Amino acid sequence: MTLKKITSYFLLSLLLIMGVAGCSFMHLSPQFGGEAKGDRLKHMQASPNYEDGIFHNPVPTNMDMGFGGIVKMINSRLFDKTENQAPDRELPVEKLDPAKLATAQDTATVLTWFGHSTFLIELDGKRLLLDPMLGDRASPLSFLGPKRFTDELPITIEDMPFIDAVLISHDHYDHLDYGSIQKLADKTGHFYVALGVGAHLERWGIPAEKITELDWWDEVSYKGLKFVATPARHFSGRGISDRMKTLWTSWVIEGENDKIFFSGDTGYFEGFKEIGEKYGPFDITLLECGQYNELWHSIHMMPEETVQAHLDLKGKLMMPIHWGAFTLAMHSWTDPIERVTKKAKELDVPMTTPRIGEPIILKKSVPHSKWWE
Repeated sequence: MTLKKITSYFLLSLLLIMGVAGCSFMHLSPQFGGEAKGDRLKHMQASPNYEDGIFHNPVPTNMDMGFGGIVKMINSRLFDKTENQAPDRELPVEKLDPAKLATAQDTATVLTWFGHSTFLIELDGKRLLLDPMLGDRASPLSFLGPKRFTDELPITIEDMPFIDAVLISHDHYDHLDYGSIQKLADKTGHFYVALGVGAHLERWGIPAEKITELDWWDEVSYKGLKFVATPARHFSGRGISDRMKTLWTSWVIEGENDKIFFSGDTGYFEGFKEIGEKYGPFDITLLECGQYNELWHSIHMMPEETVQAHLDLKGKLMMPIHWGAFTLAMHSWTDPIERVTKKAKELDVPMTTPRIGEPIILKKSVPHSKWWE
């Protein structure tokens, strides 16, 4: 046997061993989540949005970057990096007082941003957590992956009061965090997720009776609040072979007097207009604005599209989210807020820009500081 053949066999064997080891690691490691089976899988298969073993976007969405796009992305990541991709200073974080949170607000709607897409909301005397990614890294590994810009959060999970409901938009690591869910398990009343995501939570110890999975346009009531899972243009997956195996969603949150729209992750699409017609106007829209690139334009909005989505939704006040915590794309960390601020001013759209931990009190106190400058 020639040296060339020996080398080829060795490399193939090494790749095979690495592949088997990787698959075994993912199967045995709980942070990768669970797989839908039995009645859960049947429920998913009955969805009009499910076909050929996966979920599909509400409009045709090409997510294939092609070989040229992959080369361009690698080059941008390694050799042609944009400056200022992460802050060069400590970002301001306002701390929350656990004693003041002991009683949930019932006379005002209060929203507190934790950076990226995580919110604590006090609405009609109830506490909600949206996409509670409260870990240090948006990654299945504690030592590798995008690290949070800030060393501290406004409050730790341990110091949080009881959470009535957690709402999760989809299963990507920067929105659904294994460690955070574990810590929230005993202090959360109920978890509302998109179809299939409940398999992850159950593997992590959340009882099935505390999980409700929704398809697009499903509505549920909880302690006087209404939650609606509405369409989004994105995808899902936590491993190598589970892409689009669970659903992704945006959320309508409706209280007695105030309505909130939470986009989760999404590209721009005409569906915002339909949501606005059915459930608008919204007192505040929490809209994705960050981690975008022309290579994946169909699944993450550009800042200018964020403003248009707000108008489509018939929003009164807009807050750009999905920025300020992690570097997941190649733009500078301030590019999202600079561009969306410019477009909002151009179209006369009211916008709020709270510091991390600074409360928004709807109709009473709306922060406008340019804290990122």
